[in-house]
Amino acid sequence: MRPSLDGQRFDIVIVGGGINGVAIAAECARAGKRTLLVEKSDFGAGTTSRSSRIIHGGLRYLEHGELGLVRESLRERERLLRSHPHLVRRRKFVLAIRNGSGLRSALAIRAGLFLYGRFSKSPHEQVTSSAFEDALQAGGDLACFNYEDAQCEFPERLIAEWLSHAVRAGAEVRNHTEALELEFAGGAVRGIRLRDGFSGDESLVMCEAVINATGPWVDRFCVQARVPSRKQLVGGVRGSHVVLPIFPDAPTNPIYAEAEDGRPIFLLPWNGQLLLGTTEAFDNGDPGDAAPSRAEIEYLFTALHRLIPNNGLSIRDARYLFAGVRPLPYSPGATASDIPRGHHLIDHADDGAQGVISVVGGKLTTAMRLARDCARKIGIKVGEPALDMCAAPSSDGICSALRQWAHQVSGVLGISQETAFAIAQWHGADALTVTRLAATDQVWQTPICSHTPHILAEVAKAVRYEKAITLGDILLRRVPVALGACWSAECSQEAAERIGYALGWTLSRIDEELEEFETERRAFLHPQAEARSPRLTQRSGGR
Repeated sequence: MRPSLDGQRFDIVIVGGGINGVAIAAECARAGKRTLLVEKSDFGAGTTSRSSRIIHGGLRYLEHGELGLVRESLRERERLLRSHPHLVRRRKFVLAIRNGSGLRSALAIRAGLFLYGRFSKSPHEQVTSSAFEDALQAGGDLACFNYEDAQCEFPERLIAEWLSHAVRAGAEVRNHTEALELEFAGGAVRGIRLRDGFSGDESLVMCEAVINATGPWVDRFCVQARVPSRKQLVGGVRGSHVVLPIFPDAPTNPIYAEAEDGRPIFLLPWNGQLLLGTTEAFDNGDPGDAAPSRAEIEYLFTALHRLIPNNGLSIRDARYLFAGVRPLPYSPGATASDIPRGHHLIDHADDGAQGVISVVGGKLTTAMRLARDCARKIGIKVGEPALDMCAAPSSDGICSALRQWAHQVSGVLGISQETAFAIAQWHGADALTVTRLAATDQVWQTPICSHTPHILAEVAKAVRYEKAITLGDILLRRVPVALGACWSAECSQEAAERIGYALGWTLSRIDEELEEFETERRAFLHPQAEARSPRLTQRSGGR
């Protein structure tokens, strides 16, 4: 049960708890505005969790002449590297382009990489990994180059941290809360009606501004909330991904290559697996139902076999398939690859809805820049943060701060080095919060499941400080162990029992949470290995 919001007054209400909505809430709360953030599902459960998990400056944008967006993205990338070194890591990307394709000359590629390196103050160089080069050369004549970008394996954790920042700054945040409709007076927004997803109770909240940050649901929200809008704002473009097992001689660095039609394809080491993506297919359906089509999966595998013919994988080897819808500007007649990737803030005042702003576009890298622009749009004075360049990582890519946090954690309660490093990787400086919780009761020191070093104290932190409520909130987003290579239905059941015991859930609630979690997991990840790991039909007798 959560306290009712009925009758409360806020300066700003943000609808949509993806990376953009959470960033906007944090920015507004830091500026001293009374801020409410609501999300129909859970924070980060939509497009953010279905992304390619790259923090990049947009090498591809150079080709389309979007120099301003490249510079902006690279500045924001450097800020994230500095502020969240445990979640955002510098990585050497390999650009693999087929010689003789006629698409680009080696000279043009080198010039583009030189310009990209100058913008980001990082050099590029020829690839020297002989094992990987051999695997690539087996597939044909490829030219390989190195350039630097960054990867955020778990943007769900980035959202959790920004959410905590917003709460500490005074924001009220509610997941599993649906925005029903807006209340207007004299052509200006005056309130918003909400429904609690658990109790079903409705409430009316007074406000002066509403930010529609619902991503690909922007137009649907306008219709449901009765926001007058004279044109369609978003043209959904679906991007599908495949999660694969690591095969012999698989790349250890992210690969940027091209499919046969010239579209960019990434093959990324991710979470002990490989992430292959992405596609671009127009999708006007409900973004919550987005799923990879058979044609998209075949397209990705064709690109993989073209890049590394002897990888030994087939579609049956795919562990997970997932898709998300990019909230790109509605651009009738344009091809998906030609639609601009910058963000746009649509003021509905001219439509008779003063105080309502819709956010179109945006991406992981520039979410905080979007948040600053949005705050300025509604009259908040926000300066540009100082750009502190992040020191280069050590030879194994691990920053000194992460090593220090892991060392501090390992000195508490006899926690193993593996668990200490796992906690530091996901919680950064807040790793000590996890250890303090673990010290209060030995039950919190228990692993979430037998296959992971992550412990129940991280669950306690998720529930107490990061607004996790359901098993899905915990295992897919706050402590996303269920995205791991070994996860199975047995792991789900074991984790549900251990978490339920620690949180004091009844047996009936454990069963309900487990069933809902498995339904959510299948709808999101479309796991392909379920037949090889049949679900248990009886309790395993956990804690």
